[in-house]
Amino acid sequence: MTHRFPVKEIARQSGLSTATIDRVLNDRPNVSAQTRRRVRDAIEELTRQEGQLAARGRRLFIDVVVEAPTRFSNAIRTALEAELPSLHPAVIRPRYMMQERMRPGDVVAILARIAKRGSQGVVLKAQDQPDIRHALSMLHDRNIPVLTIFTDIPDAGQIAYAGADNEAAGETAAYLVHHFLAGTSNKGAILITLSNERFRGEEARKEGFIAALTRLAPQREIIDASGGAGLDHDTAHRVEAIIGQTGDIAAVYSMGGGNRAILNTLADHGISPAIYIAHDLDAENITLLQQGKLTAVLHHDLRQDMRTACHHLMAWHGLLPHGAIAPASDIQIITPANIPTFAKEQARTIKAGLA
Repeated sequence: MTHRFPVKEIARQSGLSTATIDRVLNDRPNVSAQTRRRVRDAIEELTRQEGQLAARGRRLFIDVVVEAPTRFSNAIRTALEAELPSLHPAVIRPRYMMQERMRPGDVVAILARIAKRGSQGVVLKAQDQPDIRHALSMLHDRNIPVLTIFTDIPDAGQIAYAGADNEAAGETAAYLVHHFLAGTSNKGAILITLSNERFRGEEARKEGFIAALTRLAPQREIIDASGGAGLDHDTAHRVEAIIGQTGDIAAVYSMGGGNRAILNTLADHGISPAIYIAHDLDAENITLLQQGKLTAVLHHDLRQDMRTACHHLMAWHGLLPHGAIAPASDIQIITPANIPTFAKEQARTIKAGLA
């Protein structure tokens, strides 16, 4: 395995011992495939963070644990690494554990491993499950700060939440749907999808949307095709199963992704919703906006959110006054007419280097 980094740096990045790193690099026997993969991932992370290696300041090794579709995990990684050079006086070195699907036990095992080897902070996007809450308590007892991003786990001992106001996002989507459909008949249901009820951020979007739309247009039917984890195949299956329950679909509010799969499934049934509201400027959504297939995307600045997350961790370590923590991001409404230049560049970067 070729590399240009000291064994000690690879060990710090991977969370493994120097002896284990030496066995992997020299291709010795009795090393698991998972361990070899962790070493390979650590070297790739060091390559991306090479500019940080020579930076001066207190080093904080943080663990980024994310359950999300790859397109969103890639966007999180890109946003965080764009912010790293500006995070003085700390030098933050992230270690990533990102998967599209994680059972609660998988997350608990990862957090237990982090608790055992130590960490200067955990940035977490996971489901709100009892076992995961217990694991967060374990980290708290080890004096390891945890910060939730984008989907919260309220009152579980985390130091803060970094991300947009999800309930307000849902209310914004309801406002857009109602006013775009103003003057049309009341025929046609509103299809909503989220990836998993256990993701509290998406759940808050759903609650905000339903409450606001019920107030604005109580006659509108809402049908729910949630549970596809934001993955194309599973999301399409959920939509397929529910199409037969309604005669028409006037609008879609997609809270958890899988938008191309949703559009293709609807098109297979001859359904073309007048309004389609989605979330996040990932590469897929930017393309769909450019093609005119999405009416609007509710965007929150991932770079600002990751900067906020890092500021909270730096403040916890006494490296930044609490008054200097960056504020949470605001919801922005992006249409095909105002796609930001940075988003187009980000989409190209993700497609070229990470997807």
